[in-house]
Amino acid sequence: MTNSQMTAAVVAGVVLLVVLAIAIALRRRRTRVLADKFGPEYGRTVEAAGKRSKAEAELEARTKRVEQLHIRDLGASERDRYSELWRVAQQHFVDNPAMAVAEADQLVTEVMRMRGYPMADFEQRAADISVSHPHLVTHYRAGHAIALNSAGLKASTEDLRQAMVHYRALFEELLGAPVKEPELITH
Repeated sequence: MTNSQMTAAVVAGVVLLVVLAIAIALRRRRTRVLADKFGPEYGRTVEAAGKRSKAEAELEARTKRVEQLHIRDLGASERDRYSELWRVAQQHFVDNPAMAVAEADQLVTEVMRMRGYPMADFEQRAADISVSHPHLVTHYRAGHAIALNSAGLKASTEDLRQAMVHYRALFEELLGAPVKEPELITH
């Protein structure tokens, strides 16, 4: 091997190592960005996919899908109306917790629809919500699971209370304002 061939081989090896180092750095950056953006949903998606690269591709696809949607904020009158409907659902909890949870589930779905989220199956709605509200999608999944158990009479009153707490967290975020509490009458 001549000196020029040896030099070319060394340069090619160095270039290959630099390209490999850049690829590894970019992959780590991608992972860090997605993990930061999606929070607990990142780990859930990796576990469900069974492979980090597959999960990351799924999360990036979700982001692109939601970017194409026309998500809008609710107007003040819409927020007030839904806030009042939420208060009514909470009042129903005293007499019929299962019905209140069903109402909460329905209200969350309705607010999502009004904001512009497509109303495909639950998993698609949860995936869409995870892009803008990654820390709240866990509440949505937990509340929905309890609501399903409630329909089969497998949920205790405490479970149903927890479902309302989960739904309320997401509901308030979707609403864009805290639910108005009833004013106390004092004399």
